[in-house]
Amino acid sequence: MSAKTGDTVKVHYRGTLDDGSQFDSSAGREPLEFRLGTGQVIKGFDDAVTGMNPGDKKTVHIPADDAYGQHRADMMVQIQREQIPADINLELGMQLMMQGQNGQPIPVKVTDIQEDVVTLDANHELAGQDLTFELELVAIA
Repeated sequence: MSAKTGDTVKVHYRGTLDDGSQFDSSAGREPLEFRLGTGQVIKGFDDAVTGMNPGDKKTVHIPADDAYGQHRADMMVQIQREQIPADINLELGMQLMMQGQNGQPIPVKVTDIQEDVVTLDANHELAGQDLTFELELVAIA
């Protein structure tokens, strides 16, 4: 029985970047469980699992456009330092949470700190990166 849209699947995976460095893995954990075709995982991952049978293994290269998308300049924002609570000791690379227009939390990373202005990046940390996944379909639930 092949995995198809709407199926709940369990997958072990190892994700690497083009330089071979690992950014995530299910090793030592329960397999990732998700429903195919519902947007719970990136498109390229979803597409790669579709059609696999339990026990199948494969390696798939996913271009940035089918992963977390390209790095977008419109996801970078500069704000006045005074808009950040004074008790936060800002550091480059620090993760913060902003609030979107509808109240939803938006994770951002501090990418530049000037005296009066702070630059925040709301792009996913893997935006602009091609990804490679080693996949094993463990089960179709």
